[in-house]
Amino acid sequence: MTILRTTLAAGFLAIAASPVFAETPKPDINALITPSVMAEMRGWMETEIVRISVKAQNERLKKLPQAEIDALDAQWVAERESDDKPLIAATLSNPLSVYLARLQGRSLGMYAEIFVMDQNGLNVGQSSITSDFWQGDEGKFQKTYDVGPDAVFIDEAEWDDDLKYWRGQVNFTLTEDGEPIGAVTMEVNLTELQRRTAAGV
Repeated sequence: MTILRTTLAAGFLAIAASPVFAETPKPDINALITPSVMAEMRGWMETEIVRISVKAQNERLKKLPQAEIDALDAQWVAERESDDKPLIAATLSNPLSVYLARLQGRSLGMYAEIFVMDQNGLNVGQSSITSDFWQGDEGKFQKTYDVGPDAVFIDEAEWDDDLKYWRGQVNFTLTEDGEPIGAVTMEVNLTELQRRTAAGV
């Protein structure tokens, strides 16, 4: 039995160390996010469900003072560890979150995460639960909504050691009639995008 366990353990270690599971060369995210890829992402976000949802939250919350933003963010973080999750449940079940979750599913592995922010940098909808509720202190918001209607911020590619693929966030301002109303982050599975690009898909 000991010999069998040792043999199995050695086999698992060999598999984990195989090239299939090893970190691949870092892709050039700026080369992969071509104008056509960018246009496709914008197309998914330039819809009524996105605009209506963002505008409704902007109208409901207005421009919040930082103390209230911090309180909402703290509530979100606390709810992640609690059985009672009113803010998280309300956000994840709203029509925009349902739309984003379906979009992520239909992408067949292209999009790892999608979330939309309002004028405060607070989440309006998201395809899956995020670690925090406020993104206003991060580049995804500061380098898009805070810059202007045409702003795009493509973040650095990062290796996901759990899922064994390269991922990267593409962030851009959401607009209506040329005016910023919010921002969006679409996290792309760069390994999958690289595969599709090479295959001409």
